[in-house]
Amino acid sequence: MFSKILIANRGEIAVRIIKTARRMGIRTALVHSDADTGSLAYEMADETIHIGPAPAAQSYLIQDRIVDAVRRSGAEAVHPGFGFLSENPVFARRLEAEGITFIGPNPHAIEAMGDKITSKKFAAEAGVSTVPGHMGLIESNAHAIQIANEIGYPVMIKASAGGGGKGIRVAHSDADMAEGFDAVKAEALTAFGDDRVFLEKFIIDPRHIEIQVLGDKHGNIVSLFDRECSIQRRNQKVIEEAPSPLLDDVTRKAMSDQAIALARAVNYDSAGTVEFVAGQDRSFFFLEMNTRLQVEHPVTELITGVDLVEQMIRSAAGESLPFTQDQLAINGWAIESRIYAEDPYRGFLPSIGRLVRYDQPEEGQQDGYVVRNDSGVREGDEISMFYDPMIAKLNTWAPTRIAAIDGMKRALEDTHLQGVGHNVPFLAAVMDQDRFRSGHLSTSYIKDEFPDGFQGAEPNRRQLDILIATAAAMNEILTEQSGDPSDRTDWIVLVDRQAHGVSLGYDDDEALTLDLAGEDRALRLSEIDWRPGLAQFRGMLDDSPFTAEVARIADGFAIRTGAAKARVRVLTPRMAELFARLPEKAAADTSKLIQSPMPGLVVSIAVEVGQEVKAGETVAVIEAMKMQNILRADRDGVVKTVGAKAGDPVAADDVLVEFA
Repeated sequence: MFSKILIANRGEIAVRIIKTARRMGIRTALVHSDADTGSLAYEMADETIHIGPAPAAQSYLIQDRIVDAVRRSGAEAVHPGFGFLSENPVFARRLEAEGITFIGPNPHAIEAMGDKITSKKFAAEAGVSTVPGHMGLIESNAHAIQIANEIGYPVMIKASAGGGGKGIRVAHSDADMAEGFDAVKAEALTAFGDDRVFLEKFIIDPRHIEIQVLGDKHGNIVSLFDRECSIQRRNQKVIEEAPSPLLDDVTRKAMSDQAIALARAVNYDSAGTVEFVAGQDRSFFFLEMNTRLQVEHPVTELITGVDLVEQMIRSAAGESLPFTQDQLAINGWAIESRIYAEDPYRGFLPSIGRLVRYDQPEEGQQDGYVVRNDSGVREGDEISMFYDPMIAKLNTWAPTRIAAIDGMKRALEDTHLQGVGHNVPFLAAVMDQDRFRSGHLSTSYIKDEFPDGFQGAEPNRRQLDILIATAAAMNEILTEQSGDPSDRTDWIVLVDRQAHGVSLGYDDDEALTLDLAGEDRALRLSEIDWRPGLAQFRGMLDDSPFTAEVARIADGFAIRTGAAKARVRVLTPRMAELFARLPEKAAADTSKLIQSPMPGLVVSIAVEVGQEVKAGETVAVIEAMKMQNILRADRDGVVKTVGAKAGDPVAADDVLVEFA
């Protein structure tokens, strides 16, 4: 076994690898860029080696610096994590030539499977069903349009060296193809240093299901079963689970058999994932093979009890798999929610900045479920614009799917973030949806269920009770602390201007009770954990635990429970009567402005002062976190001012273009 390994990655996956290495008694060396100096992984590693500036192309992607770091550290092996150089066969061969062990599959397997075009040819030869498409490289925009018409729209444009949802777009017409082809090539070059692109038929209403495989250097290969990754946004997975609610035992075995056959065809000898697109009728077609550890590997670990990072290390060291296929079984159900620094209320655009607050749920066994939180950041850390906006991967396990979902709802309630936009409210909204809970998923789920974007959710009965009870209890606590002599018990609680009459009292156990006027309902609030200054209010409502995110504002409280958030005011009946007469404040008119939706860099400004612009035309392109975002005019107009140029850094809401 190795005595020291070098981790050629960053963030939560670096932390994840360090944890397993520690348990195995292996020392770790970590490479880091300027932006990652002082990070959580930096603090946890046994030693650290600086390799360059923040941009990945100047640090994590430079092979010479990684190899030099291995030499300086005395490490015997390199774990690449995912992304960066993890699926680069040139890097794997370079390490092999230098006498350094690559903790991953052999270079031949990476080359054969890592390239999306070549992998489809191997899959076809191995008897694996594949999606119709064009296997050759496409040299020009016109050539892409010609092929797309032969395949038939809709067509998916994909970077050959792609992964992690980067370098993928769907074209529904020649116009989409003309624009999308160039955009994917640009994204691919930026993210992977390889602008090759291929096309394949886009399956309508598909599901994304993948099989985890694991091999050793002695010819043993097993399947660790399936994961469902259909909840995606911009081809980036958001919620995953294991196993898939679609598959029956027959389909699961057929899919696993094909994945193993493909892995065996290239003598696969590490952790890898064979991805399939599946129809709602359980038909399935090979998409690609990821020759690395997957982001969503924790759900597989939770249902199998297998540490995939450990097995990758042991396989690389030449050990045989410690189990056979017959010894593996699915135990329970696991859900993963990817917590991103992105603002769901602004079209899920990336958010950067400092994590002013980060309260994480308690890990381990809870009341009927298990929590695991893989995070690479701490309170006070900076979310950089140079890398993916991942904050954490929150996982729950339970004996059944519904219990795992309910556990996830509680874990998300116990997650509190401030300082950056984040998608926790959105994740909570999905957990509450009947369609998600039924398991009727597809890759268009987010588009189907949130066609107008995400603006929160109307509170259900329980959430409304939590909003009312939390505000009333906080007001009572503050009133007691201030020594208010009125001893008032009757209040009006306004939830976004909707009035609820409340009478306060205490039961025999001294628990605060709230009678809702006119509803003949009493809410019992007990085990309150809150004091002024805390951002989370914890309590028991009718013997059921809850956590609400709270903040005091000028005339009340801002409260969020799950996906429901509201401005809540606790007023005397007379004050409520007067408040009802106040007009609502009108929103500022920004209809003539094109504003940057996020912090980032201006790639291009496509208009100039005095130019006539039609609705739908491209006005600017902003890049952040390796993704290019095209901004279009939503109205006809004449450009009055241009507030930025290519190469400029911009903040969220900076005015890029103003129309006359």
